[in-house]
Amino acid sequence: MNLADFEAHLRAENYDEKVAWDRLPSYAVGEHQHPFDACALITGGDFTLVVDGVATNYATGEIFRLPAGTPHHERAGASGARYVVGRRMVAGA
Repeated sequence: MNLADFEAHLRAENYDEKVAWDRLPSYAVGEHQHPFDACALITGGDFTLVVDGVATNYATGEIFRLPAGTPHHERAGASGARYVVGRRMVAGA
């Protein structure tokens, strides 16, 4: 998916905040969670999420979704990761 199509998708799905990240190859964060639904497009490199002990790698052009309150680990790939993430706040998350 290209960035323009992804941004249209975010608007259609009521993601009201959009943030771009550029992560170094050394980027890794232990288990945590967010108070928002996330929907992200990988625009460079690759990115891994670990949820319930299962690691899933996302490459350039792929999208991941992560519901609010989901405990997860995350890390950038060997060449880092760039991505645009839409955030949709969830009441009570």
